[in-house]
Order: sequence, then C-alpha cells, then structure tokens
Amino acid sequence: MYMINPYWFRTRFEPIWTTSFPQALKLIAEAVQGERNDELFYDELIRLAPNSEQASIIASIRDDERGHNQMFRAIYKEVTGQDITGISNEQFQRVGSFDEGIQKALMGELSAVEKYRKIWFGLPQGIYKDTVYGIILDELKHASKYNYLITVNRTNPKG
Repeated sequence: MYMINPYWFRTRFEPIWTTSFPQALKLIAEAVQGERNDELFYDELIRLAPNSEQASIIASIRDDERGHNQMFRAIYKEVTGQDITGISNEQFQRVGSFDEGIQKALMGELSAVEKYRKIWFGLPQGIYKDTVYGIILDELKHASKYNYLITVNRTNPKG
C-alpha cells in the first residue's frame, strides 16, 4: 500500500485548507458585495446573446446566482446576526462582444469556484458547509454552460 508523505501533502495543500471561520465569513461578505455589477453583467450578456436559446441559458445562470447570493446572505446573517452591507468598489465594465463576455463569464465562474472552496474549507461540518458545496457544484455547471456557449459560437458564428 502506498502512503502519502504528510509533509508533501501539507506543503502543497495547506493554503486552501487553512481558511479560518472568520476568514470564511469575510469571503462570504465579499462574494455578495459585487452583486450589482453581476446583475449588470448578466443583463448585458442576455442583451448581446445571438438568439433566445442562448439568452435563456444565461438567464438561468443569472437566476442561480441570485439564489446563491441569498444563501450566502442567510448564512452570514444566521452566524453573525448582521446583514451584509456595502458594495464593491469595482466599476462595471462593459464587454465589447458576446464572445468576449462569455469568455469573461467562464473565467469568473472558475474564479468563484476557487473562492467558494476557501469558504467551504473554513466552515464547520453541517448545513452551511453543505450549502456552499451545492453552490460550488452550480458554479461548475455554469462553467460547463459557458463552455457550451463558447463552442456553439465558435463553430457556428451566427449562433
């Protein structure tokens, strides 16, 4: 039987496994503070979509994201007794084309998976951890949908 060297394992994975509970809560707050820009971004992608099928796919992703924001807000409120306040300092940046937008969206979904994994590692076992795991799975599903849209638009430029 092969044994993993604990030193090797710890040095390669420690950065994500060392998220503390307070750090996880801070990351949750950050995750929802940019929701206004997210809404503007999804609205723009829906407007730029070449057909109703693609617009519908993006609308379904947007609706999932709205639910994720509500779940994160509920977790934060239940744990801290406080609402998440404040908004992101980031300015909304328009995209030049649908293709550029869906590529940006794909990278955003993958970035969210990384952030949410850190949150997941900082949470205790139970409903909050399970909820965040479900959100991570949704983000991966969204990335797959964006990959589909990228493929469709590259193989059939008219959508």
